Amino acid sequence: MKEIYNRISALSGKYRDYTASNLSRLVQIRSVSMHEREVQLELKRQMEEAGFDEVRIDGLGNVIGRIGNGKRILAIDGHMDTVDVGNAANWSFDPFGGEIRDGFVHGRGSVDQKGGPAAAVTAGRILKETGVPDDLTLYVVGSVMEEDCDGLCWKYLVEEEGLRPDVVISTEPTNLNIYRGHRGRMEIAVSFNGVSCHGSAPERGKNAIYAAARAALEIERLNERLPADEFLGKGSVTISEIRSGSPSLCAVADFARLHLDRRLTWGETKATAVAEIEEIIKGMDAIAEVLHYDEMAYTGLRYGMEKYYPTWKIPEDHPAVMQGVKAFRELFGREPLVDKWTFSTNGVTINGLYGIPVIGFGPGNEILAHAPDEKVPVEHLVTASAFYAAYAFAFQRS
Repeated sequence: MKEIYNRISALSGKYRDYTASNLSRLVQIRSVSMHEREVQLELKRQMEEAGFDEVRIDGLGNVIGRIGNGKRILAIDGHMDTVDVGNAANWSFDPFGGEIRDGFVHGRGSVDQKGGPAAAVTAGRILKETGVPDDLTLYVVGSVMEEDCDGLCWKYLVEEEGLRPDVVISTEPTNLNIYRGHRGRMEIAVSFNGVSCHGSAPERGKNAIYAAARAALEIERLNERLPADEFLGKGSVTISEIRSGSPSLCAVADFARLHLDRRLTWGETKATAVAEIEEIIKGMDAIAEVLHYDEMAYTGLRYGMEKYYPTWKIPEDHPAVMQGVKAFRELFGREPLVDKWTFSTNGVTINGLYGIPVIGFGPGNEILAHAPDEKVPVEHLVTASAFYAAYAFAFQRS
């Protein structure tokens, strides 16, 4: 068995430049959510070039590459959409240049998270050379619309495509650590109704902004008393947007709305989170509601889900985690750090909704996600491609 891990390690190094070049091509293609068509075609081409047995694009626009025909199903997931650049003046290089220099691939999406799929393509090529375990089917998924709606792509894969792997590896950035969970999240809108009147006599009306302001201060206090989990940390809530409306700027506001970003730790649910807000607005002419996502993919398909993304974690001694630890140890001769993400991933659906075991292992440091001057070490790509291929052997012997 040691021989196969040594061969995987050697091949991942051999394909160092191949992996970096593939990622560079992906970075050069701008691919914000709902506009991933061109990058998906490039990823599909790369899978075909790597020798995948089957490559196709589903109705939502996910690229699905398959290797092998075994009964045990392993999937490696990475989303291909990115956030936009933001203020271009904050970048010291072209965000879409895909430049390879000083040991890094530079550009938007190199960390979050085209680097993972690029490494997974190389892993597929390695498995085609080493031989795929007889009982294994590997799927590499380049998913879409994650930045807009975490997990929507896997809702489609599970419910519409019928794909239910035994284990999924998320390639979101982990700095080459093994991750086993993260807090959930949800988006809540709190709407306040008032009564408008002329601004010269505000006592005649009821200002919705004042009600929203009182609630906002209570929400700030709520954040301080939310519970914590030993592994995942503390729940949180913050107001990310406030809107208001009135007949004119010379009138009392008859409407206001707060948008809440709620992060859920272990034990918190949609029901408990909404109930906390309803308690704050009790007696006000206000309503709290969980928002719904419903947008059109680049394929023309309209698809959606409630914007509730459940908290998830799997035990450190879960077979999926232990197989990852084994693959890492055999490849690199040391113990990995087993930890968690700060942000949210497609795991909210894969494990949070469907209970499919998920671990995370990805190139790049998450602190560069959504940040200017995003770049990923080429050496991380080499390590990740070796890990994904090695996991296929550790996985099939569990």
